[in-house]
Amino acid sequence: MRGAGLLGRELHLNGSFAPTEQRGFTLRVIAADEDEAALQRTSQLLEELGHEVSALACTVADACAAIARDEPDVAVVVVHEDTDHALDLIDELSEALDGPVIALQGRADAAFAEAAAERGLDALTSEPTADGLQAAIEVAMRRHAEREQLSRTVGQLEHALERRALIERAKGIVMERHGIDERAAFDRLRGQARSRNMTVVALAAEVCGPG
Repeated sequence: MRGAGLLGRELHLNGSFAPTEQRGFTLRVIAADEDEAALQRTSQLLEELGHEVSALACTVADACAAIARDEPDVAVVVVHEDTDHALDLIDELSEALDGPVIALQGRADAAFAEAAAERGLDALTSEPTADGLQAAIEVAMRRHAEREQLSRTVGQLEHALERRALIERAKGIVMERHGIDERAAFDRLRGQARSRNMTVVALAAEVCGPG
């Protein structure tokens, strides 16, 4: 994923974030908010961190168009009184963006945090500062990377189970066809696969046929 270097950021001794040129990475960020003035302030914070603000969006349609056009790494949604609008933005951004979504809210709101998490929010900060925003970006990138890794692991397990099921079906067919036991059926499949220079799984699929 682009921006993976974010997980290795450096800190000053006083705990603040090092400038981007020292961290060695820049993220392309889309900032979304119905308030244009707030968008400009958020954009300034992101630029102070050295990130590239690829687009500013006030509406859901603007945000989706910007993602299709600019392919940003991260989305930042600024939350004001209209939390329904913010939730709509988070919902659409999490679906359209191949990266994490972060919300910046000036006050703690447990109900909003729960609703936003259900719509795909990766991180939430109530600290409208450069350091607070950067911390939220780090958390979001880490969670997004962990979720992608989990998805890959689940996919690998599902694929392994499908292969196992296919071989089991093929063994059953061979056992019935030749009147042999399970071990002998597998040995027969393996021997034929080797003689034909193919995998047991490929041969099993051939034995089982379409469907």
